[in-house]
Amino acid sequence: MAAGTAASTNESRRGAGPSAPLTPAEPISPSPTGPVNPLTPAAAAQFLAQATFGPSAASISALVSSSKEDWITDQFKKPQSLHRSYVQNLAPSLPAVIALSPNQVYESFWKQAATGDDQLRQRVTFALSQIFVISTAEDRLYSHPAGVASYYDMLGHSAFGNFRDLLQNVALHPMMGMYLSHMHNQKEDGTRLPDENFAREIMQLMTIGLYQLNADGSLKLQNGRPVETYRHEDVAGLSKVFTGWSWAGPDLSANRFYGAAVDPARDWTPMQNYPAFHSTSAKSFLGTQLSGGNATVELKAALDTLFLHPNVGPFIGRQLIQRLVSSNPSPAYVSRVSAAFANNGYGVRGDMRAVIRAVLLAPEAQDTGAAKKLREPVLRLANWMRAFNAKSASGHFQITTTDSVLGALAQTPLRSPSVFNFFRPTYMPPNTSLSAQGLVAPEMQITGEPSVTGYLNFMQEVIPYGVGALGDVKGDYSAEMALAAQPALLLDRLNLLLLSGGMSTTLRNQIISTLNTITLPVANSSNASEVASARKNRVCMAIFLTMASPEYLAQR
Repeated sequence: MAAGTAASTNESRRGAGPSAPLTPAEPISPSPTGPVNPLTPAAAAQFLAQATFGPSAASISALVSSSKEDWITDQFKKPQSLHRSYVQNLAPSLPAVIALSPNQVYESFWKQAATGDDQLRQRVTFALSQIFVISTAEDRLYSHPAGVASYYDMLGHSAFGNFRDLLQNVALHPMMGMYLSHMHNQKEDGTRLPDENFAREIMQLMTIGLYQLNADGSLKLQNGRPVETYRHEDVAGLSKVFTGWSWAGPDLSANRFYGAAVDPARDWTPMQNYPAFHSTSAKSFLGTQLSGGNATVELKAALDTLFLHPNVGPFIGRQLIQRLVSSNPSPAYVSRVSAAFANNGYGVRGDMRAVIRAVLLAPEAQDTGAAKKLREPVLRLANWMRAFNAKSASGHFQITTTDSVLGALAQTPLRSPSVFNFFRPTYMPPNTSLSAQGLVAPEMQITGEPSVTGYLNFMQEVIPYGVGALGDVKGDYSAEMALAAQPALLLDRLNLLLLSGGMSTTLRNQIISTLNTITLPVANSSNASEVASARKNRVCMAIFLTMASPEYLAQR
């Protein structure tokens, strides 16, 4: 995505010290070799539940032998696995009557979520995809699966880079251009005005939000009322910057602008500007005044203005905390993450590695025994896959949409119903104790009686029989089957893998009592299959009851 980051300058990233040297953001305070305070298996599992798509026995063991700091440093060095490569490499093997579709994107998502070695990147990328939203539910994107995969790859590449580059890569990606309609956006002419969609959403959802914030995420008030960050005049002015951008290609013809001339790489190459369609009038937004009509210069100035706005650190930082750790972070927590965004310790603003460290290594991220957030459905299924080393018979993790409210997850990755994601970060469940306390629970926006029933129905089938086409993805319960005759030991294992050691005595005793109602026949030479079936029934029941429990659904 080099062409998509060229306009970003080092100067725009500097922190308070104008002469501070720009250096890589490898850790601000490097940790010594080996763990300073060795982690317990439960603490390791709890951290991995935040920083990955879920702990596995192997990943818990490895982290216990290391430290959180060293694990993060090692994860920053992992090479990125590319979704677009998967999608395009799969194309020749598809039957002639089957075209590429988002199904191949979903396959790649689940494969990497379950088996990818770069788990921190995978997890942060998913979090970013819920802030910088595109959706295959949009008809225009459905027929561009390689483009959608490349957009997700771009988020993954940018996850460990600088937020300024991320912002530009998002703005110029053709899939975002189609989704929020600034592709083919034309200058004002007579009664025609530039499309304001992307200009509004890049402010409201991707950078500064609706209201001015203090560094700790609290609202700035004027006469007791929140202060708006922008007005419609700012949207109108910024929308002119996003005119004239369209498909990349070797020329600037009208045919290419409108999409009739097709470059083979256009779905993943950053959009280019067509001067004939770009507004040359004066542009005013957020206190910035632009004139002259040079599209590249104006884009840089506009994105720099957004990037340098004091709201970005607390606005984006709080959402990353919500996605990874806690729905209701303390002001002090948000403030520390905002500070890391403003200055990574070397005078660099927007360093995503510093932000990720601040999110995951905060004292508030550690296990206090209290629920921090509701696990969203996609994370539950990914957690099951990783906890039980799920294997795909086809090798492709053939899972398509999981939208069904009554029969699946009520959520499919990269398929949110709108630009506002599956749920809003400020959502308060009405008429609940949470709302009475002024607390939010974003994931509750897609939680209700139908979706709860659907999740239970879905997992009741997935756990014993697998998920995907013909049960393509199945859990490996060999370790659990060996413990089936010892329910207490089986629950110890599930407690660690699924609840990070936080299972209550009440839940533990309830599940053990239920398991003891499943009789294990005395093994003999003629009933091996019957014994194996009974053992599996115990294991599957134990997993199901654990994953159905409120203690599992509420991540600590």
